[in-house]
Amino acid sequence: MERSDLERFLEMLPNEPAELIREDNHFKQLGLDIGDYQDPDAVIDLLMEHPKLMQRPVVVRGDRAVIARPSELVEELL
Repeated sequence: MERSDLERFLEMLPNEPAELIREDNHFKQLGLDIGDYQDPDAVIDLLMEHPKLMQRPVVVRGDRAVIARPSELVEELL
């Protein structure tokens, strides 16, 4: 994934930038604090270095996108 893709996702998502980050065991093992990732650039930098931390799937339709967790959120785009 390219930086421009992440920038585009963050512009299209209705969520706060930090919501694109998975706060899973890997996140905790890295000793990260979600409070450090409120800024879009910080989120993008983190996901470029650790792509496994990105919430998935992100569904895009036109100029809108959703993080499809739960999957019912995709219905909003249809």
